[in-house]
Amino acid sequence: MLLFFLGALTVHVIYFASIFDIYFTSPLVHGMTPHSTPTTPPAKRLVLFVGDGLRADRFFELDEHGQTRAPYLRDIIQTRGTWGVSHTRVPTESRPGHVALIAGFYEDVSAVAKGWKENPVEFDSVFNQSKETWAWGSPDILPMFAKGATGDHVHTYMYSSEEEDFADSDPGKLDNWVFERVEAFLQEAHSNQTLGDALQQRRVVLFLHLLGIDTSGHAYRPMSSEYLENIRLVDAGIQKTVKLLEEFFQHDGQTAYVFTSDHGMTDWGSHGAGHPSETLTPLLAWGAGVAGPQSGNTQRYMDGFAQEWRLENIRRCDVNQADIAPLMSSLIGVPFPLNSVGTLPLDYLDNTDGFKAESLFTNARQVVEQFEVKMKQRRETTLSMFFIPYSDLTPSKQQNMFRNIVSLIQAQEYQKAILECGELIDLALKGLHYYHTYDRLFLCTSVTLGFIGWMSYVILVLLRDHTTIIQQHKLYKVGNAGVWTRLQDHVSECVCGTLAAAILLFLLVIKAPWTYYVYCLPPTWILYCVLQRGSDIYSLIGYIKTNNLALPLFGSCVLAALSLELLVLSFFWRQLLTLGLVVLALWPWLSPNIHCRQGIMVGWTVSSLLLAVFPMLPVVGREANYSLVILAGVLGAVAALWCASRPETKLLSTNSKSSLVLIIAQILLMVMSVYVRHSTAASLLNKEGNPAFNQLFSWTMLGCTFLLPLLSLRLLYPRLLSITLALMTLYLLLSTAHEALFCVTLGFTMFFWLQMEHGLSNYSHRKLEDISFTSVLPDSSRKQMTTDNIRHAYFFIFFIITAFFGTGNIASINSFDPQSIYCFLTVFNPFVMGSLLLLKIMVPFLMVTCAFRAVDVVVQVPTRSLFLTVLLMSDLMSLHFFFLVQDTGCWLEIGTSISHYVTVMSTTIAIMLLFGVARFLTGTAIISQQEDKCHDQ
Repeated sequence: MLLFFLGALTVHVIYFASIFDIYFTSPLVHGMTPHSTPTTPPAKRLVLFVGDGLRADRFFELDEHGQTRAPYLRDIIQTRGTWGVSHTRVPTESRPGHVALIAGFYEDVSAVAKGWKENPVEFDSVFNQSKETWAWGSPDILPMFAKGATGDHVHTYMYSSEEEDFADSDPGKLDNWVFERVEAFLQEAHSNQTLGDALQQRRVVLFLHLLGIDTSGHAYRPMSSEYLENIRLVDAGIQKTVKLLEEFFQHDGQTAYVFTSDHGMTDWGSHGAGHPSETLTPLLAWGAGVAGPQSGNTQRYMDGFAQEWRLENIRRCDVNQADIAPLMSSLIGVPFPLNSVGTLPLDYLDNTDGFKAESLFTNARQVVEQFEVKMKQRRETTLSMFFIPYSDLTPSKQQNMFRNIVSLIQAQEYQKAILECGELIDLALKGLHYYHTYDRLFLCTSVTLGFIGWMSYVILVLLRDHTTIIQQHKLYKVGNAGVWTRLQDHVSECVCGTLAAAILLFLLVIKAPWTYYVYCLPPTWILYCVLQRGSDIYSLIGYIKTNNLALPLFGSCVLAALSLELLVLSFFWRQLLTLGLVVLALWPWLSPNIHCRQGIMVGWTVSSLLLAVFPMLPVVGREANYSLVILAGVLGAVAALWCASRPETKLLSTNSKSSLVLIIAQILLMVMSVYVRHSTAASLLNKEGNPAFNQLFSWTMLGCTFLLPLLSLRLLYPRLLSITLALMTLYLLLSTAHEALFCVTLGFTMFFWLQMEHGLSNYSHRKLEDISFTSVLPDSSRKQMTTDNIRHAYFFIFFIITAFFGTGNIASINSFDPQSIYCFLTVFNPFVMGSLLLLKIMVPFLMVTCAFRAVDVVVQVPTRSLFLTVLLMSDLMSLHFFFLVQDTGCWLEIGTSISHYVTVMSTTIAIMLLFGVARFLTGTAIISQQEDKCHDQ
């Protein structure tokens, strides 16, 4: 069983990782030559202000009194600058946003493995191409641009990471720190000749990263007075900084300014997904080389934002976020970042048509060179007979377009040259995407064949080892069994060996990366395992023919497909879980074969209907409601006391004193967790920080979650009660609203599910309270698998999906509320925060898995058969979502399709691991339990 489990885990980890090689490989290529515009740039220096987490609407809109929150920047829009909306892409996080702004490309998801901080792949940037860059701000952003720069000309000044505290009473102090350090820097430059001379050079960049707005949004929401006040603070700080800079440079008119944001933020204080509140950010440029305001010309944007913001009479110029890097490069005359995929927004330039045409031509050459390098790399790693070049931009067409653009510029037909450059950039970007996804069909086919082969193998293992179907049919074939076995061994070895050798040779010839071997060779091994069971396939076909089961089997497959499709659709419309739970609530009353006690049936129906309410409620994370958390804690404590007092739990017997004390202590700890959760929220609301005791208690409870249950009796009721109390204590500390009530309701439903399955099993004559986790029969002594076990597996998968989506997609970055982890920490730490979020997701999963483990003990079916049935259902869903993955359309659709596959594959892997954790929690005791022995006797 262990060996098979490890094999299954390996297969699923491989195919989980495959999605990143297929859709998330790094788009970067290296070996290009820098390109810069030959004409003199309009500015000597650039100042970049980035208001982290600033939404476009909150910046541009007027308040309830008709007044702007940023009077200085609003005045620039109206008198001497160009404005627009910068459209970001998923994931709307700080690191990818800054990479798009400063390097000009959209970063792949591989950076998440390093917390969006370090450089998974080295890249070029405006800072790297500058003569000197000085940057002030967050330690989460600045180091990656300094580390990626050649030489030591990128100078960073950062506050400590401990100051990025969501619980701080003054988030604006981070921005004040930046403004004060810039002021001190300019004062030093007055007296430091070396520094002053360096600032007077051309191609100088000053970068001010302003994190206070983002911190205010996470802590208080973007609608709060703190967030809006931080916008005013930033506006005043920029006004003062610009004044100091102009005085330092003696108003030489050689400074260009750009103000923008890396991403927006939802109304509930999160970001990461593709909602417009996250992807729409402000952009404002002014100073040397930047066009001033022009009237009208907003009709090309039909979203109504300009009218809503009272800016309909001033031209609006929207850009893609990656376009800002070419804009900054053009203004100060540095080479365009080598990996930039942005297109220079000409509407922002105040220069001659000749300069614009030359600049856009430089932009085109820079993008086309990436295309050429990518094509060369792809050609070198593909057999010449199989290589299919990008037909829309052949080398001859590329050269013709280059010559035509040069001729148009020389003839001073600049507008035609600009149009030709735009077409060339568009074709080169499409070609880049073509070569970037060149192997996608090949990899998708390998993964699909691997999935199908694996599921075929699981079905054969189930039928051979856990049913009598194949054995019964083989009784009539014993005579030729040896010959057939030897023949199928030779055939499978020959076929699979030849296929593996051919694949290996092909991968070696094309110099494929090592991951290709991992994705392409396992299907041959799986095929070999399936062919080794060729006689089983023959026996199965014979059994179906002999018993005329083709039609019933087809009907069963259709029913199974529809049932799984309900779970698939719940990923898109979680309200469908309500429909499923209502059907489950009515199941005991509609099925003629159920003969349980009426009280158990009523309890199952009521708990299922209560659980059905939650998918209809708003997603958790939008608004905190700690009254519901308190209510959940009280209900959980009362229910636990009632359970402990029941004779079925045997906690009141003379042999169970220590277990009773443990349960009472756990109830008190759960009540204490409610107090800590409320105390933390109140303290942060009053801007008093998080009390040290609350953090100490929270981390202690986290450590005790997996230890306290091991001290309880291993009888079904006491051990499950102890596990539930431990998980609820932790979950209450991570809850902000009705998800706490959901967890309590889920616990009740699991209790009645166990009761129902006990009543339906062939072992209902044995009292449930007498069953222990220590008296588990080995798989070889258990009964064969039946159709009831398919129901057990489906219910388990259904409840796992319900645990995941019952209160919203709690795994989504978009719905992650930082308030849920404030009991543990308030200082920004992506790995710790992510781990706590993952733990919050796992608590309901573990609750369901422990209940499933108890069902397994009660019905006495081989654990391996239940595990494989669950695995098979999960894999069918995974394959479905694999085919739904897309990389075209809007970024919200792309991100959603990929996240669904990642979610279901992560869930499948988590289930395999949770089986082991549940087995540990239910069957392990820290000390030798004399009470267990007394109750077993």
